[in-house]
Amino acid sequence: MDLGRLQALLQSAAGVRVACVGDLMVDRYLRGDVGRISPEAPIPVLLQRDETVMLGAVGNVARNLAALGAGAVLAGVVGDDAAGAEAAALVAAEPAVEGRLTVAAGRVTTVKTRFVAGQQQLLRLDSEDDRPLAPDAEAAMAQAAAEAAKGAGAVLVSDYAKGAVTASVLDAARAFGAPLIVDPKGRSFAKYGAVSLIKPNARELRETVDMPTGTDAEVEAALKAALASCEAEAILVTRAARGASLMRRGQAVRHFRSAPRQVFDVSGAGDTVLAALGLALAAGADLPEAVELALLAAGVAVGKPGTAVVSPGELVAAEMAAHMAPAEAKIVTQDAAAAGAERWRAEGLKVGFTNGCFDILHRGHVSYLGAARAACDRLIVGVNSDGSVRALKGEGRPVNDLESRALVLGGLASIDLVVPFDAATPIELIAAVGPDLLMKGADYEGKELVGSDIVEARGGEVRLIPLVEGYSTTLAVSRMKAVK
Repeated sequence: MDLGRLQALLQSAAGVRVACVGDLMVDRYLRGDVGRISPEAPIPVLLQRDETVMLGAVGNVARNLAALGAGAVLAGVVGDDAAGAEAAALVAAEPAVEGRLTVAAGRVTTVKTRFVAGQQQLLRLDSEDDRPLAPDAEAAMAQAAAEAAKGAGAVLVSDYAKGAVTASVLDAARAFGAPLIVDPKGRSFAKYGAVSLIKPNARELRETVDMPTGTDAEVEAALKAALASCEAEAILVTRAARGASLMRRGQAVRHFRSAPRQVFDVSGAGDTVLAALGLALAAGADLPEAVELALLAAGVAVGKPGTAVVSPGELVAAEMAAHMAPAEAKIVTQDAAAAGAERWRAEGLKVGFTNGCFDILHRGHVSYLGAARAACDRLIVGVNSDGSVRALKGEGRPVNDLESRALVLGGLASIDLVVPFDAATPIELIAAVGPDLLMKGADYEGKELVGSDIVEARGGEVRLIPLVEGYSTTLAVSRMKAVK
């Protein structure tokens, strides 16, 4: 998507009303560390260090819409239990989400509890009730769906097969004529009736039509069969790293490719796609544009752990990065680095920082930066500007200008962000980033490290990294002069 069009679309989407109807869940993450095996059974012992609770399923769709600047109206079902009260409190805590929850007596609220060690899920525990809704609860849910759909620019139906999406609820959701998009579950798309779009993933499409969906040709045949079996105006199949494929009645299949992304966690990625589709259509985009926005949003979401949301700023940054070389994409401003560090810490990642001139990159630098990255989850590197290097090293330095030095650093896999700074020291940059781990070379033994007081006051750590002897930029410059 063109960057200018993306920004215009996001601006148009601010404040639009989108209805979210369907199965509501609570996603709970218990994170900790595993240091031993239980003596009671051959299983790891997880020492819990934190707990995160958030809305899942249709609740995560609403959260994504709110994060993107829309107003979401959420219609879902909870039980009259503690988890239901917790879900209601989570909805109430979202200022841009208007909750219209149906409390079903005697029903268990769906909760998914994930036990995570480091970046690895050990176990998921599900508590749920997928029985059909009682008649009074179904009527109340249909009424809530109608109220949510009234005045909405789009209606998003999230079906996780937990009982909230019924024929009467679907009829109520489509009553006001807004585009109706369904994230399906089960082996039949016909049950959704006349909707604007059905959005399965490749596995769901394969199981529905009992046809392969690996290649473009296979997907085209499967989409044709699926569209013939239901009343939907179009079907969009998401295909993970292969992007997505769209078929509208009377038109050929169109394939959309997504940029390669680092995949951290696919939990909730389908919710993000659904939210972005609805946001774009409500803001006046056509369907192909909406698909492009959805793929961009999904690419950001899978780079985060857990049930994640994305922001307009992250979408703009992702679109810009897609048109840059990987090394260029890592070079950011101090404000962008601070925002990135804050986001990583919220995801439970350890942020490290180091800095230097890095004038002529040599073996010692590569070894040092590799060791620094091994000590943390994300490494931010501050690099002195040309003027700053000259003030520190004297005339004739740097040998390589700032752009060259930053690009070479950005090309290293060990570095996540490169931040140029112009001051004599990186104290302002360290204060802005607030790293968990501040690192310098072992040659700083006995010296006071700039920013160490800031890091330690936050509960962070200062660490010296061993250096490879016999390598330095000063030595390299001396050797070059000797050769001349």
